[in-house]
Amino acid sequence: MLVKNAKLRKKDGLYDITITGGKFGKIVPAGQGGADPETIDAAGKLVIPPYCDSHVHLDYAMTAGVPHHNLSGTLFEGIQIWADHKAQVPLTKEYMRENAIKTLELMRSYGVQHVRSHVDTGDENMLGVKTLLELKEEYKDKVDIQLVAFPQDGVYTYKKGAELLEEAVKLGCDCVGGIPHFEYTREYGVKSVEKTFELAEKYDRLIDIHCDEIDDEASRFLEVAATLAYESGLTDKVTASHTVAMHSYNNAYCMKLFNILKKSKINFAVCPHENTHLQGRADAYPKRRGVTRVKELLDAGLNVSFGQDSISDPWYPLGTGNMLWVLEFGLHVCQYMGYDEISNSLDLITENGAKTMHITDRYGIGEGKPADFLIIDAENDFEAVQYLKDVLYSVKNGKIIMKRDPAVVTLY
Repeated sequence: MLVKNAKLRKKDGLYDITITGGKFGKIVPAGQGGADPETIDAAGKLVIPPYCDSHVHLDYAMTAGVPHHNLSGTLFEGIQIWADHKAQVPLTKEYMRENAIKTLELMRSYGVQHVRSHVDTGDENMLGVKTLLELKEEYKDKVDIQLVAFPQDGVYTYKKGAELLEEAVKLGCDCVGGIPHFEYTREYGVKSVEKTFELAEKYDRLIDIHCDEIDDEASRFLEVAATLAYESGLTDKVTASHTVAMHSYNNAYCMKLFNILKKSKINFAVCPHENTHLQGRADAYPKRRGVTRVKELLDAGLNVSFGQDSISDPWYPLGTGNMLWVLEFGLHVCQYMGYDEISNSLDLITENGAKTMHITDRYGIGEGKPADFLIIDAENDFEAVQYLKDVLYSVKNGKIIMKRDPAVVTLY
C-alpha cells in the first residue's frame, strides 16, 4: 500500500508513506514514494495514529434505563442501578456481547483502534470478564482491547472482592483496578490500593485505579497510589483514573501532592463528559465542574489522556465513542483553549492514550511499526478539532477496516 500526499502532524509539507507486510516502510517527501497497485491519495489531508479510548466500560455499555434511569445523576445511584440490574435483570453472555459489539462497532466507525475497558469483577461466574476476553481475541484485527479487572463494589467492602479481583487477573485481564473511595473506610481504601499493587507485581500486570472519583477534598488515595508507584518502581505502568477530588483540593495541598506525582511518573485517564455530569451534584451554587486539574498536570509534564468512560449506561445516558467529541468538550471544561493548546490537543486521544496503555513500542507513524493510522478530513490539528472532522479512512496492519465518503452539503 502507498499513501501519497499525506499531511503529518507537526511537520511541514506533504509526504508519501509506504506500507509493506502490514508495517510502515519509508516516509518520504510527496512524489518520491513510487507506485503501488493499492494507493490512497490523502490529497493533503491529515494522517495520524488511530484514536485511543483509554477509559471505557464495555460491559456496561448500552444499558441505560435498565432496570431504571439514574434520576439523581450521581455516581452512587449509578452503582446502585448496576447492582439492581445484576439482581433484577440477570445478565447473560448474549446480552452483554451484543451490547459490547454494538459499542465497539460504533467506536470503530469513529476511528478508535485502541480501547482500555474496565470490566466488573463482582460476579463469581466472571461473566463480564470471560465475555470481554473472548471479544478481545475476536476483535484483535480491528480493535486492540486492553482489560482492567475492576472491583466495582470494592475490594474489601464487597464479600470476596479481593479473591474475585485476583481470579479476574488470573483469567487474563491486562491491568489490576481498584475503587478506594468507595470502600467503607479510609483504612479499607488504602488496603485496597496496596492489594492492587500486590497483584500487579505478582502477575506482572499494569495498574489502573478509579481514584478519588468523588467531590470530597478529604479523599486522598491518589497520594497513596503515587507513592506506591514511586517506591515500587512501577511508575508509568500505573494509571490513576478520574482523580476528580483534585478539583476540590486546596492549592497548598496540591503543591505538596504534585511533588510525588512528578516523581511517580504515573498516568492520568480523564473522562470529561461523565465527570462533568456526575460531579457537583451535592452543590447548590456555584457548582463544581468536578474534572481533575488537566492543565496543571500537563504543565507539570505528566501524561494525561481522555476517555469516553460511559456509552449509554447507568452513569451517563449519552455517549457515542467519538473521541473528537470527548476532546472538544474536555478542552472547554478544562479551559485548555490557548491556540497552541488546541493545536496540540490531539495528543490527548492519540499519543498520550498510547502512553497510558503502555503500547508506545507498537504505536505511531514510524518505519517498522504496525501500519495503523487514520486519514482525517482536515488539513491540520486545529481544523480537525474545531470542526470535529470525520475520519475518512481507518487502516489497521495495512488493511482498510473503515472508509467514509465525505459529506456533501448543498446550500440554497
